[in-house]
Amino acid sequence: MNYENYDPSFPDQPVVDLYLPVWSKLPAFRSKPAFVWVDDDGDGTASTLTYSQLNDSVQTISSRLLIPLQRGDTVIILCPPGLELIEIIFGCQRAGLVSIPMLPPDPSFAQESHHHLTRVLSQTKPKAAIATRGYITRVNHYIGSNSANRDEKFVAMLQNLRWVSTEEIGTESNAKIRPSAPSPPSCLYNGCKPEEVYLIQYTSGATGIPKPVLVTAGSAAHNVRAARKAYDLHPNSMITSWLPQYHDCGLMFLLLTIVSGATCVLTSPTSFLKRPRLWLELITDFRATCTPVPSFTLPLVVRRGGVNKGTSPINLASMKNLIMINEPIYRAPVEEFVNAFVPFGLNPSSISPSYGLAENCTFVSTAWRAATNDSATFPNIPTHNKLLPSARLASTNDDSSSEEEDMQIVVVNEETLAPVQDGTEGEIWVSSPSNASGYLGYPSLTRETFHARLSNKGSNCFLRTGDRGIVKGEERFLYVTGRCSDIITITPPNEIETSSRAHHAHYLETAAYDAFPQFLRGGCIAAFERDSRKVAVVAELQRSEGLNRDVLRGLCEGIRDAIWNREKVEVGLVVLVNNGSVPKTTSGKLQRWLAKARLVGGKMNVVMEMEFGVDDNGKSLSSFMGSSVNGSEARDEGTGGKRSSSSSSSSAMEVSGNAAGERAESEIAYALTSSGGDSARPKLLSML
Repeated sequence: MNYENYDPSFPDQPVVDLYLPVWSKLPAFRSKPAFVWVDDDGDGTASTLTYSQLNDSVQTISSRLLIPLQRGDTVIILCPPGLELIEIIFGCQRAGLVSIPMLPPDPSFAQESHHHLTRVLSQTKPKAAIATRGYITRVNHYIGSNSANRDEKFVAMLQNLRWVSTEEIGTESNAKIRPSAPSPPSCLYNGCKPEEVYLIQYTSGATGIPKPVLVTAGSAAHNVRAARKAYDLHPNSMITSWLPQYHDCGLMFLLLTIVSGATCVLTSPTSFLKRPRLWLELITDFRATCTPVPSFTLPLVVRRGGVNKGTSPINLASMKNLIMINEPIYRAPVEEFVNAFVPFGLNPSSISPSYGLAENCTFVSTAWRAATNDSATFPNIPTHNKLLPSARLASTNDDSSSEEEDMQIVVVNEETLAPVQDGTEGEIWVSSPSNASGYLGYPSLTRETFHARLSNKGSNCFLRTGDRGIVKGEERFLYVTGRCSDIITITPPNEIETSSRAHHAHYLETAAYDAFPQFLRGGCIAAFERDSRKVAVVAELQRSEGLNRDVLRGLCEGIRDAIWNREKVEVGLVVLVNNGSVPKTTSGKLQRWLAKARLVGGKMNVVMEMEFGVDDNGKSLSSFMGSSVNGSEARDEGTGGKRSSSSSSSSAMEVSGNAAGERAESEIAYALTSSGGDSARPKLLSML
């Protein structure tokens, strides 16, 4: 194989699981921690899993799984995050099973919490489910209940599963039975082969209903090898992560740890969200050199990190790769974080803006390079429309190949399917051995997405990412500018013959937040196309209590004005909603499509909505309808002046309602912030 390797005596393996017996046989690695789990329960308890222990445990689990199951069966893993989950994921690969790790929903299955599990069961048709004995007991209680709200189709799916407890396959008793039978050599290996599907991971759901992606063991191994090379990881690397371990970047870093022979310190997303300082403490205590985080983490930690509140000092001097995911990546919050933590030892050159997606196993590229000169690292890397680059492509050539070995990245015109010139925005296409095999149960979409070809030449098959990007500069930096499906196309008012203009939704959302950061939740604002002429904006309030009618109306009008002034986009509807109303994925990505569907379906917890339009006389009218204390309706009408070259009429309705509770899908993105910047704001504080 043609990949970078750290020791020619131990060549790279065709699948990730085969690295485990290699490392576990080396004296220097036998007792070396592969994974460390930290519970933030006050006493800082940490559990350790060495390379030797992990290899023995995986061998035991794989052999016991093949008692009730057969090689090639599909299993769903419903275990909480932790070391046990890691053992089971690798155990399934060694047993030759296809695994689907997912966050286990509450086994009471109340409040529609089982919808994604229902989707997974119906689409993948697993033979078995692996869970703790206590979880299985609660599932059986639900199956045997006589509740009127019980979903009978879902119950039938649960009954058709072979439930395997973690106690049954011995994850709790492995310490007593080690050492186990020796791991077979690669020539006798009966686990998942490189060409076989070993994992089904679902897309995030940011642009549509989550779809099952088929990942082969070979493509996953190639992907983490490419990431290992890009981030310069090796056995001395110390990784720390609080990301969910079930899919995407969180799962990829488990594999990346093993391929690199590194150590990874883990904690749960819940622990991080409860106490963001924990992330900083793990970097400090374990002298971490690499950490992957969603881009919203940086402003969250700046605001809620409590650097000066803990008992232990913070020292980030060991950090080499602070990997940011969840594009687009704004420069301003990164600069804010760097400025805040340089006094605590953070090296700005550690900033590693990156790009990835489930359809390419996860990793695609990074703009980070080992610090060879000041111009190669942050803060000297350039910016495009407030965004940081997520890749550096090779020198100009017809194929636009990236520097990452076997990873070809091209920006393509979506209509002609031809590569665009540098400086022109288009869809990002990726051709790589890391490409997944397709979507389970979607043959037409698989052909369209995973087998695209350039129109003007014979080429490899490409993966159409659905993301838009632009390549700029001598180093050919790639900037991920947004998603194709979230583009808002607007025909300018009174210019029917003029071509429509395309706008990225995140710029409109940022303009709205920047106008009222003291009232709105950053990252919890969704803009989407209402019709060909106007846009709807749904914005979460930090709190609705104590905001009177005038303040709420001022917010709606101010959001409209801020977007017009910065982006020259006419907003036709502004909806203010309670905390937790704007839907997100588990990784904090906005689900604009779902926000639109919920708004249209009347499922938003609305505090106020205002509609804007142009009347026949060019006047700006406003009318307000709300419920008074005694339930009677009140109407307030008035006439205002003109704004810009057009006028508007507006109507608003205030809807009472208590603040919605936080849902799991929105907790992880609590208090996100977009790029900073001062802007003119209506003086609403005086109205409180």
